[in-house]
Amino acid sequence: MGYSRRMNHAYPDESPKSISREALNALPVQRYEGPIHFVDTPALLHAARIDILSERALGFDTETRPAFSKGESYLPSIAQVATARGVHIFPLRYTDTHGLLGEMLAAQNIAKIGVALAYDLRTLKQVFPFHERHIVDLGIIAKRHGYEQTGVRNLAGLLMGYRVPKGAKTTNWSAPHLTPAQIAYAATDAWVCRELYLKFETTGMITGAPASNG
Repeated sequence: MGYSRRMNHAYPDESPKSISREALNALPVQRYEGPIHFVDTPALLHAARIDILSERALGFDTETRPAFSKGESYLPSIAQVATARGVHIFPLRYTDTHGLLGEMLAAQNIAKIGVALAYDLRTLKQVFPFHERHIVDLGIIAKRHGYEQTGVRNLAGLLMGYRVPKGAKTTNWSAPHLTPAQIAYAATDAWVCRELYLKFETTGMITGAPASNG
C-alpha cells in the first residue's frame, strides 16, 4: 500500500508513520500560489518588517548554492519567510536584510518553523550574527510522535496529502537573478513548513509551550 503504521504509546493514533516513494509520487503536486515578495528595495523591506514582526508563526528556510566538488562550499544565498499573508524572499547579498532577519530570529514571541534548521542557522551565522529564540523543528516533533520519516516532503505527503516538488533544489541560488522556478520552490518550502505547523497544532502534536530549541 505504500504506507506503514507504528503505534506510539505516548501519542496513540492510527495515522501512517511513513510513506513509500511510489505512494508519495502518486500524490497531487502542490506549490505555493499566494503572494511572493522578493525583498530588494527599501519599500519591500519595510513592508516585510511590518508583516513578519506581527506574526506568531513563520515558515523559515534558506537556500544555498550546491557544491559538487570535494572541499567546495558556499554560504546561504537567500532566506525565505512565510507569513499568513505571503512569502518574503531575502537575497542575503543585500546586507540591509540582515537586521530584520536577525530581529525576527531573536523574537521570543514568534515561532520560526522549519525542518532540520540547525544547519541553516549555523551557516547563516557566518553571514551575519544573531541569537536565535523560539526555533521549532518539525522533524524533531514528528520523530517524538513516532514518525519514521521526518523530512518536509514526506511529512507533507503524510499529513497534508500532497507532494511538494523539489526540482529546483540543486540550482545556483547565488545567481544574480533567480528564475521563476527557483522563486516558486523557495516560497513553497517556507509556506509548507508553516502549513505543517498549523496541522501539528490542530492534530494535537503541538500543545502548550512550543517545542523548540532556543
